[in-house]
Amino acid sequence: MVSLLGRNGAGKSTLFLHFNGIHQPQSGEIFIDGEKLEYDKESLLKARQKVGIVFQNPDNQLFAPSVEEDVAFGPMNLGLPIEEVEKRVADSLEKVGMAGFEKKSPHHLSGGQKKRIAIAGILAMKPDLMILDEPTSGLDPKGASHILKLLYSLNKEGMTIVISTHDVDLVPVYSSKIFLISDGEIIKSGTPNEVFSDVETIRKADLRLPRIAHLAEILEKKDGIDFGGNYPLTITEARNFILDYLDKNGLI
Repeated sequence: MVSLLGRNGAGKSTLFLHFNGIHQPQSGEIFIDGEKLEYDKESLLKARQKVGIVFQNPDNQLFAPSVEEDVAFGPMNLGLPIEEVEKRVADSLEKVGMAGFEKKSPHHLSGGQKKRIAIAGILAMKPDLMILDEPTSGLDPKGASHILKLLYSLNKEGMTIVISTHDVDLVPVYSSKIFLISDGEIIKSGTPNEVFSDVETIRKADLRLPRIAHLAEILEKKDGIDFGGNYPLTITEARNFILDYLDKNGLI
C-alpha cells in the first residue's frame, strides 16, 4: 500500500489522472508493466482493466440510476457475458459491505456509502492496481475508518493500493512506502520512517510530522530524550519505545 503525500495543490490528483489515460501528458510518457500507454480506445480500455481510479468526490464517478447498474458499467463495456457481469457486481458489493443496496439510487446514499459503491465499480473491473484520490475526504471518523479497513483488507488479498492524501497521521498506519510530492515534483520517497525522519523536507513540502512524531520531537528538544533520529510514528511504535527506554534506564 503506497501513499502519495502532499499538501493541497501539490499535484497529486493531476498525476493520478495520468495513470490510466484520463489525462494525456504534454511531455513524457506513461508506462504500465513496461508497456507504453497509447491513447486509442483499445489501449485505454486495456490500461483501465489494470489500473482503476476512484475519484475524490464519488459524485463525479457515480451516474447510473441504480447501484447495480453503476457497478456493472465497467464489466459491460468489457463485453463480458451477462452471467459474469452479474457475478462481478454481486462479489464487488459483497466485498465493500453494500450487498442489498443493488436497487438503491447511488445519489440517495451517504458519503461513505457512495465511496464504497465507487470502489465496488472499480473492483468489478478486477484491476491489478487501485488508485484512490483522498479516499477519506469528506467522511466522518467512523466512515473514514470503514474505508481504510476495506482498503487494508483488499491489500491483504493481494491488490496494490495507491492513495493520495495530505493526512500525515493516516500515512504511517497504512502505508509501506511513501512518495512525497511538492509543486508537481517527487522530492522524497521511502518507508514512512525514512520519509518522516527528514523533518526539513517534510516542512519544506508545507506538511507537518505525525502528531506522535511531533511529540517525540518536543521531548527530544526540551527533555533531552534521544530518539536516535527515528521518531515513533504510531501509537504502537511510541509504546515500544517508551517501554524500551524505561527498561534501559532501570525504571521498570
